Amino acid sequence: MVKRSVLSRRVFTGLSRRHLACLVEELSEPWLAGVEGRRHAARGGSRRRAAGAGARHRPVFIDRLTATLIHLRHDLPHAALELLHDVDRSTITRAIGETRTLLAERGCAVPDRPGLRLRTLTDVFAHARAEDIELRPDATENQVRRPPAGRDGRRALVPGKKKPNTMKATIITHQQGRTSWTDALRPGRTHDATAARNEGIGTCFQHFSDVEVLLDDGYLGLRRDHPGQAVTPPRKGNKISPPEALEARLRARHRHSSKRITVEHALADHKRWKQLIRWTHRREMLPATYQAIAGLVSDRATAA
Repeated sequence: MVKRSVLSRRVFTGLSRRHLACLVEELSEPWLAGVEGRRHAARGGSRRRAAGAGARHRPVFIDRLTATLIHLRHDLPHAALELLHDVDRSTITRAIGETRTLLAERGCAVPDRPGLRLRTLTDVFAHARAEDIELRPDATENQVRRPPAGRDGRRALVPGKKKPNTMKATIITHQQGRTSWTDALRPGRTHDATAARNEGIGTCFQHFSDVEVLLDDGYLGLRRDHPGQAVTPPRKGNKISPPEALEARLRARHRHSSKRITVEHALADHKRWKQLIRWTHRREMLPATYQAIAGLVSDRATAA
């Protein structure tokens, strides 16, 4: 087994030692509670031995967390992680599945609020109203494997802009570019505005009428339905428009894009994790993976 002090370095996990220690402290108890819950269900009752008796966990939780982070950061195969930790491959697969779920359930961090995390779209809008924050959503596509011929929903993964099969994620940041929320992902053919509506953004607009959201041209339908709240760039001028009008619209669009560049930077931070460049695993596991990575990126941005 490779030394734990080596595998816990930032070059492997993408996190600092301090951040890793905080994750271990935060997630070790929920993981242990899940283990005891599964054991209780398997036994059909309370434990018969005293706490601490019986077989020891191998690897321990910090090694399970490190293996999961290395898998997310570098997309290292389970077979390679098996050799690094000197355990069976099935143990690595089970450890990654359990830890990835815990990371996905954490939500996104909030600056200067250590105990507060945003997990739902309502949480994001409520926090934006309380702190007078301008929200900036955007959508990104993650390439996935093509389903077999004849499989239902095969065409839904083919988007309009890109030919490869993709799944679409919608994220929300605020003006500093810190990730505040990400959805559960949808097939790549889903329109950006439709994906946001399916997550309940229309209801949030109704209940938080003083929150302003900065959008791009993919959300023109939201601007029509919620004028004054959903702000999109001005439309491009046509050929018969006077030159000064065309120039004014171009300047306005440039100012709008300059404000929204922070959400593009946040998406770039997500794509630094190799698993989000091209997803080659089971598609049903991609939403939990994206949410886990978004939560880790929000931690780093908050601590910066």
